[in-house]
Amino acid sequence: MKRAIRKVAVLGSGIMGSRIACHFANIGVEVLLLDIVPGEPNEEEQKKGLDLKHPAVRNRIVNQALQSAIKSKPAPLYHSKSQSLIKTGNFEDDMQGIAGCDWVIEVVVENLAIKKKVFDQAEKYRTPGTLITSNTSGIPMHLMAEGRSDDFRKHFCGTHFFNPPRYLRLLEVIPGPETDPAIIDFFMEYGDRFLGKTTVLCKDTPAFIANRIGIFAILKVVDSMQKLGLSIDEIDKLTGPVIGRPKSATFRTSDVVGLDTLVKVANNLYEGLPNDEQRDMFKLPDIVKKLVDNQWLGDKTGQGFYKKTKSKDGKTEILTLDLEQMEYVPQKKAKFATLELIKPIDNLKERFAVLFSGKDKAGEFYRDAFYGLFQYVSNRIPEIADEVYKIDDAVCAGFGWEFGPFATWDFVDVEKTTRKMEEKGYKPAPWVQEMLEGGCKTFFKVEKGKKMYYSPQSKKYEYIPGTGGFIILDQIREDKVIWSNSGSSIFDLGDGVLNVEFHTKMNTLGSEVIEGLNKAFDLAEKDYQGLVIGNQGANFSAGANLGMVFMYAIEQEYDELDFMIRTFQNAMMRARYSSIPVVVAPHGLTLGGGCELSLHADQIQAAAETYIGLVEVGVGLLPGGGGTKEMTLRVSDRFIDGDVELNFLQQIFMNLATGKVATSAEEARDMFYLRPQDRITLNKDRQIADAKRAVMELAAAGYTKPVYRTNIKVQGRSGIAMFLAGIYGMRTGNFISDHDAKIAQKIAFVMNGGDLTSPAEVSEQYLLDLEREAFLSLLGERKTLERIQSIITSGKPLRN
Repeated sequence: MKRAIRKVAVLGSGIMGSRIACHFANIGVEVLLLDIVPGEPNEEEQKKGLDLKHPAVRNRIVNQALQSAIKSKPAPLYHSKSQSLIKTGNFEDDMQGIAGCDWVIEVVVENLAIKKKVFDQAEKYRTPGTLITSNTSGIPMHLMAEGRSDDFRKHFCGTHFFNPPRYLRLLEVIPGPETDPAIIDFFMEYGDRFLGKTTVLCKDTPAFIANRIGIFAILKVVDSMQKLGLSIDEIDKLTGPVIGRPKSATFRTSDVVGLDTLVKVANNLYEGLPNDEQRDMFKLPDIVKKLVDNQWLGDKTGQGFYKKTKSKDGKTEILTLDLEQMEYVPQKKAKFATLELIKPIDNLKERFAVLFSGKDKAGEFYRDAFYGLFQYVSNRIPEIADEVYKIDDAVCAGFGWEFGPFATWDFVDVEKTTRKMEEKGYKPAPWVQEMLEGGCKTFFKVEKGKKMYYSPQSKKYEYIPGTGGFIILDQIREDKVIWSNSGSSIFDLGDGVLNVEFHTKMNTLGSEVIEGLNKAFDLAEKDYQGLVIGNQGANFSAGANLGMVFMYAIEQEYDELDFMIRTFQNAMMRARYSSIPVVVAPHGLTLGGGCELSLHADQIQAAAETYIGLVEVGVGLLPGGGGTKEMTLRVSDRFIDGDVELNFLQQIFMNLATGKVATSAEEARDMFYLRPQDRITLNKDRQIADAKRAVMELAAAGYTKPVYRTNIKVQGRSGIAMFLAGIYGMRTGNFISDHDAKIAQKIAFVMNGGDLTSPAEVSEQYLLDLEREAFLSLLGERKTLERIQSIITSGKPLRN
């Protein structure tokens, strides 16, 4: 049966329900969001004379929950306009509305009796054959399906989203005992393609996969910390980005999520796992009990493992809990010799061997915490999953880890590490030894560009199902790289399509990347159909490499700077005026030069989570790689009957003058960084494949090289005057500094075509020359050099 999801009912509007509703709205699906009717009018409603019959009172809970979600950070919606797709109501008055829904998802409190009551109501109105699921984090499917109709049980399963649903990619799909297999297949496919999720098929075991392993990993970290006498600051240093995990690491994550949530899951696991060999690990440590007793639950109570306060001079200060004294103390910078050794190692995979061999407490911690985790996950096969990749996929997508436990085990030599684990009392499950004795030395391997996993059942490697539509560059790196230098690599994706990838720090655009781009254009124009510009790092590009710019500017080597900027502009223009179609695939941070490269593509294939903008004003510059020119061109194309659309011109000017960054690909459309023909990919794992397909479509349609533009309409002096008046007002009101005003004046000068006596049509090269001259003039300013030096010193991307 072919299914289409046009409308979804979300039953329950709490933190998860309201945000799940928002994510469905993100992809253009209508949503009916329902919740209970309050017991009585509140004080404010009573003052207005409203009683329990009034719709505002009856829908207060659901409406307040939805508005709270929409206002929350990070934002659950790609674009504020999507909230119009969400209609609210209550269980008593509006449950009949689910009859018109293709999917009903229950997201009420984790209480079986309450869930059953909601299902009683839903079954009265649900249309037979439509999907019905629960977002439960651990209640068994068979208990929820008990007593329901045959049609209900056939179409019922668990669909467990992780919070926040927009950002955490995991969707666990849990079949009930009588779920139609076709329903499970549908959810696995729909979650992947339409919701952008890593869908993981789970067994109906307590906490399923991600929470079972993730909570164990957290508690094992606490166990290892206590053994070695480490502090909270030290643990969060050791368990964050240094090992490919979120900046919030262990204890900051607990504060954000809420210690009560962690405690609830841990208690449920302890009660629900009488035969787990590590059951006692789910007993709450004394330090956790103390925090719970004190109601120090994290952000929701104002303090947890950390506490935000104000110092004597009024500045915000983060204090850390001293676990021995149970008092908050100033944070201490964690230092370990082992961490010093990995500073030169950018490749995360290569770091683990050094971390595990550390001779200090950091090395001891990594060995103890990971040995315990490796042992635990090996014993969960086949209890919670038959395949090792499911455990890694679930933990990575649900907890934001770059590498799961089995992949990490591979990085440190499975055979050698297994021997050391046994010496320390962490003997893994017997199937691991069988794997090694059978000549299989890793849990994963790549063959013919596809990832394979070791199956304990078949005792051989098998391809991971459902990944046929993915192009993962790391998996084809060995066989498909046809050219590379220190900052870029060119891949043959097959079917006449090349891909150029950056691999500099933060994927910044320096001379080696520009060389790679030009080489890719040359190769593609000679022997291929087209080119994709994309990578699978954390971010597409944080912009141009400012180090060389700063050096030449300090030495006042303006001829060198002029040549460098001209070379950069020319590379951007080749993306536009190459003889083959060029598709750029931005994702994550796409700033400055990364944005300029995207703007010049024939087509953009953006990830939904693309944060794109021209942020050069933050370092005292204007977009100098064609960005100012390109946005001026886009303003020109909006001229109506020969007249400029002033509101549009002002909007574009303000975006450049304030360095505004789009918070999603959808928002980037409003800022005109994405055009109508540009596309969005929900699942980032499919982005390169989607971009390749776009190149092939353009080529098959008879791609013709665009005509160089000489008809860009600009306003000249009259347009500059309009902007100068606004800039003067901003400066006199102390909203901007003298230097910010100078940058804004330069942007206005370029966007209006310079010192022209009347409106005129100019060429792209004319604007590029103006842009470059303005860029160079700003590099002569002390304030600009100070800002550039500050960014270089911080090592952080420029993001306004």
